[in-house]
Amino acid sequence: MRIAFVVNDVMTEEPGYTTTRLSMTAINLGHEAWTLGVGDFVYDPCGAILAHARTVKKENYRSTNAYLKDLQGDDARLERINADGIDALLLRNDPAEDAAEQPWAQTSGILFGLLAAKRGSIVLNDPANLATAINKTYFQQFPEGVRPRTCISRDAKEIRDFVDSQKGKAVLKPLQGSGGQNVFLIRPKDKANVNQMIEAVVRDGYAIVQEYLPAAAEGDIRLFVMNGNALKHKGKYAAFKRVSENGDLRNNLHAGGKIQRADVDESTLQLVEMVRPKLISDGMFLVGLDVVKDKLMEINVFSPGGLGSAQQVTDVDFCEAIIEALERKVHYKACYNADISNVQIATL
Repeated sequence: MRIAFVVNDVMTEEPGYTTTRLSMTAINLGHEAWTLGVGDFVYDPCGAILAHARTVKKENYRSTNAYLKDLQGDDARLERINADGIDALLLRNDPAEDAAEQPWAQTSGILFGLLAAKRGSIVLNDPANLATAINKTYFQQFPEGVRPRTCISRDAKEIRDFVDSQKGKAVLKPLQGSGGQNVFLIRPKDKANVNQMIEAVVRDGYAIVQEYLPAAAEGDIRLFVMNGNALKHKGKYAAFKRVSENGDLRNNLHAGGKIQRADVDESTLQLVEMVRPKLISDGMFLVGLDVVKDKLMEINVFSPGGLGSAQQVTDVDFCEAIIEALERKVHYKACYNADISNVQIATL
């Protein structure tokens, strides 16, 4: 099987990234894994979708450090590959990372992914629906019962009125972003500083203000969902709990959160059931749910990370299950060819 992983930039990938783990696992399982950045695509005059990509020359790796060193090094194998010869193209870039410095790159993976899917390639997650999920308004399309009460606006009065309706306590964050940047917990004692918080968020676009979930102080759970189901391998769920050790609202690992074993209970699995129909209809192969008690905080459909953390607390390599799922999709595609659409095969 030939797999290609699309990232923001090959040279800025890190050993702990989930994409690095996935591509190394594919190599170790005997597959051909290519990595390319969103700026490496080429639309050929004949209509083919090409890309300047790289892979490694070795066939087995024991660490992501060694693998990434070879992938990014001078000895890497560089080729101009044709998407027509790729069995599965995985869009793993994070548009939010390119919002400020390279706005053109935000949708590049989606656009070329659409062209590749039109020519018959398996593209995951489905690019047509990724285009509608480029910011957090996608989250608002899921049932009200699974998400916090929310207001989206750039108007300071609208935002203040919502905060007042929540008795002065709410969470404020950018409509588009990741890694816990510009996320504020507004409390009654912060009333004098609310305007400055709002200005810090709306200067770059729309703001989301949500009801505060007290259970968030105890941490949140990142749970991976594959093919519409909670990812389970060797009897354990691909999940971990993120807890702030310094009182920071942001449990995100980029913001200093620490990991613990997660208890995936019936209420968490019920949330998966509630979002499952839309994830399947949208062709979302692999996503990350951020769960606080019986509510979803976010749904990451672009580049859900943390498989390494899930492995650390469960001692299970979930990458193997994901690559095996890709193998099945390639088999289905060979059997059905044009009789099955990309959005259908994405979650089979």
